[in-house]
Amino acid sequence: MAEHVDKKSNVIHGPSLLSEYDVYLFRQGNHYRIYEKLGAHRIVVDGREGTLFSVFAPNAEKVFVMGDFNDWNPSSHPLAVRWDGSGVWEGFVPDARKGQLYKYHIKSKYNNYEVDKGDPFAISWELSPRTASQVWDLEYKWHDEGWMNTRGERNRMDGPISIYEVHLGSWRRKPEENNRYLGYREIAHDLAEYVKEMGFTHVELLPIMEHPFYGSWGYQTAGYFSPTSRFGSPQDFMYFVDYLHSHDIGVILDWVPSHFPSDNHGLVYFDGTHLFEHEDPRKGFHPDWQSYIYNYGRNEVRNFLLASAMFWLDQYHIDGIRVDAVASMLYLDYSRKEGEWIPNEYGGRENIEAINFLRQFNEMVYKEYPDVQTYAEESTAWPMVSRPIYLGGLGFGMKWNMGWMHDTLDYFSEDPVHRKYHHSQLTFSIWYSFFENFVLPLSHDEVVHGKGSLLNKMPGDDWQKFANLRTLYGYMFTHPGKKLLFMGAEFGQWNEWNHDTSLDWHLTEFPFHKGMQNWIRDLNRFYRNERTLHERDFENEGFQWIDFGDWQQSVISYMRLGKSSKDVMVVVCNLTPVPRDNYKVGVPQSGYWKEVLNSDAEIYGGSGQGNYGGANTLPIAHHGHYDSLSINLPPLSVVVFKKEVES
Repeated sequence: MAEHVDKKSNVIHGPSLLSEYDVYLFRQGNHYRIYEKLGAHRIVVDGREGTLFSVFAPNAEKVFVMGDFNDWNPSSHPLAVRWDGSGVWEGFVPDARKGQLYKYHIKSKYNNYEVDKGDPFAISWELSPRTASQVWDLEYKWHDEGWMNTRGERNRMDGPISIYEVHLGSWRRKPEENNRYLGYREIAHDLAEYVKEMGFTHVELLPIMEHPFYGSWGYQTAGYFSPTSRFGSPQDFMYFVDYLHSHDIGVILDWVPSHFPSDNHGLVYFDGTHLFEHEDPRKGFHPDWQSYIYNYGRNEVRNFLLASAMFWLDQYHIDGIRVDAVASMLYLDYSRKEGEWIPNEYGGRENIEAINFLRQFNEMVYKEYPDVQTYAEESTAWPMVSRPIYLGGLGFGMKWNMGWMHDTLDYFSEDPVHRKYHHSQLTFSIWYSFFENFVLPLSHDEVVHGKGSLLNKMPGDDWQKFANLRTLYGYMFTHPGKKLLFMGAEFGQWNEWNHDTSLDWHLTEFPFHKGMQNWIRDLNRFYRNERTLHERDFENEGFQWIDFGDWQQSVISYMRLGKSSKDVMVVVCNLTPVPRDNYKVGVPQSGYWKEVLNSDAEIYGGSGQGNYGGANTLPIAHHGHYDSLSINLPPLSVVVFKKEVES
C-alpha cells in the first residue's frame, strides 16, 4: 500500500505490520500470533512516534478511529481498507500516545448501521463501566526464568497437581477502605504466601479477561487480549504471575471461547453484520446465557480465538488454560428443544466446526508449549476429551470429572442413615476413572445460586457437618485424579460465595474452621510428598478396591498403588457417625502399617479416635489377601495406612 498522509486528519495511510503472508495465514485461520499485527501498536514512522491502528471489519463502508487524541471526533481520523481483500482497515496516528483511550467508529455497508466499537485486539481497556480501549504496551522485565525452565516438571501427568480456584475480586477485600478489592500487585503477595502455606501447587483464576459486567465473574468476556483493568494494568498482572512463579505456584487461566456478551461496544454485530457470531440464532445465540456463539466455521474468527490463547501463553507466561463450557460448544442442540437447532451436514447434533476448533487449539498449544496443560470443563460423556487428536480425541491434557462431583456431593448430602441405599454413587466413579485424565473439581459452580456452601450441604449437627466435609476431602485426595478446590472451601465457609464481599476469613479463628484448614494443608502436603497418590492417577494399575461392597455399614476400602511394588497406601472411609472397632481389612503385605492420615484427629476438629499410630497385620486371610488389619474406624472419617519399610 502506498504511503500517503490525510492532511485534514494527519492520519498516515500505508504503514502496516501485516505482510502478504500474514494476511494469507489470517484468512486461513492459522496465524496464531495475529495479535502482533492487529490492534493498536506503538511504532515509529519517519521518525515520528505514534500508534498504528488495525481492525478487521470486512463489511464496513468506512472506519474511523476516535479517542483522546482527537477529542473523540467520530469522523476526523479515517482508516484505509487494505487493497488485498483481507477486510482489514489501517491507519497511523502520530498523536495517539500510550495511555490514551480510543474506539472505532464503524459505518456499515448495510442498513445505514453506525456504531462505536472497542478494539477486539486491545491489550488494555479503561476501567469498567466505561468501555473504551486503551493504547498500551507490554514491556516488562520478567524474573521467572527458573520457573519457566522447570515448569514441565510441575505440570507432569504423573506429578501432584492440586489447584486452588480463585475469584480475584472476592478472595480478600479491604472492608476499612469501602470494601475495595485488592489490585494484582497487592493480592500477589497475600495469595502466594497463603497458597504456599496451604500446599496447593497451582492457582486457577476465574476469567480475568476484560468483561463489562462484574457479576458475570468474567465469563462474559469482551476483551480477549487484556486483563481486566479493575485490578490494575497489564504490567501489574504480569507482576502477579511473576510473583506466584517465584513462590513455585503455577497459574491457570479460565478462558471462554464458547460465547460472548451482547454489549454494544463489543464483538456483536461488529461491522453491521454477524461477523463474529453465527447469523442464524439457532447456532449463534445461547438461550441460557443470553449471549452470542462464535462462528467457528469462519477462519478469521477461529484465528481470533486461537491468537487469544497464544497471547496469554506468550505474553503472560501462563501455565495452563481451562476451557469453559466445552459441552455447549460440542452439541448443536445444547440447551435447545426440538426445532430450535440445526443438524450438521450428516444430520447429527455434533458441532463439527467447534470440534475442529478445539482440536486445533490443543494442537497449537502443545506444539508451542509442551510444558503447559489444557483443561476441559466438559459435563457430558463425550468420549476421548483428554486423548490425543491422532487417536480421534479432542486433545486436551485433562478433563474435569463432573460425574464424580455430582455423585459425590449427592451422596454426602444424604443423611448417613440413608447412605447405604446410595452406596453405588460413591463407588461408581472408579468404573470410568481411567477413561479420561480427570481433575476432581469442587468449584465455584457448586457454591452459588442457592446451592449453599459445601459445609452447608453436609447433614447433621455442626460437629457432623465438619466431620462429613473432612471425610469428603479425604476421599477426594485419595481418589485417582488431580484436585481442584474453590476458595473458602478449605476452611469450611458457612455462607454461599458472594462475589461482592470478601471470604469470611474471621472464621479461621474458630477451632472447627481452623481444623478444616489444617486438614486441607496436611492433605495437600501428604498428596505432594507421597508419589503413590499421584504418579498413577491416570492408570488403572494405580487403584485397587479392597472392598466396595460393605454397603450395609457404609464403609469403603481401597489401595493406591505406585510404580514400585513397595508403594502401597490403604484407605478406609467410614461414612456414618458410628465408630467401628476391630474392622477387618485385607492387605497385600504383612508387618506394621502406620496410620499416616486420620481425619478424626483432634488437630482437625475430630474426636481423637484412631489406631494409636498404626497396626500390625494378622495372619488371617481377608478380601483376597493372606493378611489383614484389625483397625478402629472413627465416626465419619477417612484413615490412611502406609506399610512401614523394614530397615
